Amino acid sequence: MNYFTEAVTAAIRLLLQFDPSIYLIVWTSLKIALIATLLAALLAIPLGIIIAVNTFIGKRFVLQLLNTLMAMPTVMIGLIFYGLLSRRGVLGDYGLLYTETAVIIGEASLILPIIINMSVVAVQSADGRLLPTLKSMGASSSQLLIPLIKELRYVILAAVITGFGRAIGEVGAAMILGGNIQGSTRTMTTAIALETSKGDFELGLALGIVLLIIAFTVNFLLQQLSPKNTHF
Repeated sequence: MNYFTEAVTAAIRLLLQFDPSIYLIVWTSLKIALIATLLAALLAIPLGIIIAVNTFIGKRFVLQLLNTLMAMPTVMIGLIFYGLLSRRGVLGDYGLLYTETAVIIGEASLILPIIINMSVVAVQSADGRLLPTLKSMGASSSQLLIPLIKELRYVILAAVITGFGRAIGEVGAAMILGGNIQGSTRTMTTAIALETSKGDFELGLALGIVLLIIAFTVNFLLQQLSPKNTHF
């Protein structure tokens, strides 16, 4: 117990000293997760709405596939893109492996089905009069996008925040695709794994505290966007 208390004290001291190596890792994590979330949201939200408002052959299969992808282990995502981005892979000529871009691609792919699925659920759980009203006004599937996003903005924003929370805490794909390179692709989760294995428990714990604060903030924002606190 004394060891753990001392480690927590040392970790807090590191944070309060604004150790540049720690905050570089934090900044790298935030930057990668934010870009990945933005890219995923730009693709996932329209796709989710299109899937929700249209009836087509194989729709049930698509929804089941999305549910399956949501549960896919992160290391599997990392392995798939490692094969694609390695020198012998289809995209090997671009030299993306072990770069921030590779980690962003991996994290965006990881959270894409999450945001799509939550966008589908948002549309399906909306006021039953909303879609018929918009369609009666002659709106096509593409023209439904903007009105639905505006009407369901809080639920869709909650989906995006959930995706960000998943991305910031990701470790498997980030480790495989980024290589945990200091000053480049080392994120909080990969640094925690590395520093703990090296015996630097205090540094790992300091990064864990920051990650916990970010997780708390994400959950706080989701609470504020819950039906009890919003009107939609």
